[in-house]
Amino acid sequence: MKENTTSLAERLAGCITELDESRLPPAVRRKCEDLLVDVVGLCVTARNEDYVKSALAGWDDDGPCTAIGHKRTLSAAGAAFINGTAAHGEDFDDTFEGGPVHAGAVIVPAVLAACERASSLIPNRPLPNPPPLAGEGREGGMRGSEGWGQSALLGIAVGTEVMCRLSTVVPKAVHKSGFHPTAIFGVMGAAAGVGAALGLTQKQIVDALGIAGSFAGGIIEYLAEGAWTKRLHPGWAAQSGLRAAMLGRAGYFGPRTVFEGVHGLFHGFAHTTEGNYEALIGDFGERWVTETLAFKPYPCGTMAHPYIDCARRLAARGVKADDIQELVCEVAEGTVHRLWEPLVSKQRPPNGYAAKFSTPFLLATGFVHGGVGLDAFTDAAVKDPAVLALSSKVRFVIDPGNPYPDNFTGHIRAVMRDGSVIEERQPHLRGGAHEPLTQKDVEDKFLLNVRHGGWDEKRGAAALKLLARLYDGKIELQSFRGD
Repeated sequence: MKENTTSLAERLAGCITELDESRLPPAVRRKCEDLLVDVVGLCVTARNEDYVKSALAGWDDDGPCTAIGHKRTLSAAGAAFINGTAAHGEDFDDTFEGGPVHAGAVIVPAVLAACERASSLIPNRPLPNPPPLAGEGREGGMRGSEGWGQSALLGIAVGTEVMCRLSTVVPKAVHKSGFHPTAIFGVMGAAAGVGAALGLTQKQIVDALGIAGSFAGGIIEYLAEGAWTKRLHPGWAAQSGLRAAMLGRAGYFGPRTVFEGVHGLFHGFAHTTEGNYEALIGDFGERWVTETLAFKPYPCGTMAHPYIDCARRLAARGVKADDIQELVCEVAEGTVHRLWEPLVSKQRPPNGYAAKFSTPFLLATGFVHGGVGLDAFTDAAVKDPAVLALSSKVRFVIDPGNPYPDNFTGHIRAVMRDGSVIEERQPHLRGGAHEPLTQKDVEDKFLLNVRHGGWDEKRGAAALKLLARLYDGKIELQSFRGD
């Protein structure tokens, strides 16, 4: 790249610094409101799980920020890590179908932690030595404590948009290279979102993005044994992006060609520098892909959801499991290595977490039990003989015309013992752009999740009221802590 060529990071940062919360379309604000509700509910539902307890015990950096559902407070980075890990831990968080990536579990924890930390500082009192206190606006005035909710709204919108758009530059390539796109693109989105929320300059955001590229990581080997590492990817990306933004703000120099450079992000994690970069930069701030985010009706791998719906409809039609000879599913080639192979392991997952990414087991659970809930992933549930008997009959064929990742579809062809065939198809993801959940659906899911995490109905309802006005006032998260 010639020295005088404007880099992608510089173009992106220029777009970001031109935005403010007043210019966000109503549909984007609505989606960010739903994201906030969904993420907080997911943090509560996972707060007593072993992996969250381990993550909290392994983080020794206390501070003033809220780990949702916990009494102990942490540094901003620590809160971002714990909340991001918890929000993604049950695989019940949002999905961007074009990626796919899970934006809310990264961006909301990172931006909330950054804004909570900034708002806890003494108002209008700068830190020693320049650069200025986080929260100094682009016009140079100090932001009072009442304005941090608006900053959080802007940061969550920007971070989500950046993360989702990045996942469409070279679709499927990061997954094929063995990395988790949420981890790779999440750290970049978090850096951009925190940068927007804290009012960083164009140069500071460029440096933050450059630094964030060196913080990215997250392999998908968790698939081998149902290990916990995928759960921490969003948390690690959230805290890494936050740290990158703070380093950029402090003047730490990062490579401005972090995206397209010969040793840049896409070279490292997608093994190419050739991509549709206009998917990132083109019409940024004018058209918002954030509006299309999907919220999950089931706590498991998103690409399996349409197959669960098909299985439930088969059962509702009166099909009996004992009468089925085999269930044949048409699938996208890009989903096979994560959700279908090795087939024997996907038919009989070794533990509850592995079951979340085992489509044969998931559709069998939906057929036998009429749905797939949080209770479908216990040690006992993954040994359910009725479910395992049916999942052993499931196999797949690759459909070369499948539209994944732009659209998630489902199909089951039930071949009966009497030779008859019954088929079900699902043309899109329920909860996604074609059939979005309503605000009430999201709130009902929140209440279900916090109840699972041990909060009673009264506390859940009070939390919803606080979340409804958080973007218009202070970042006050104390009531979301543990007792």
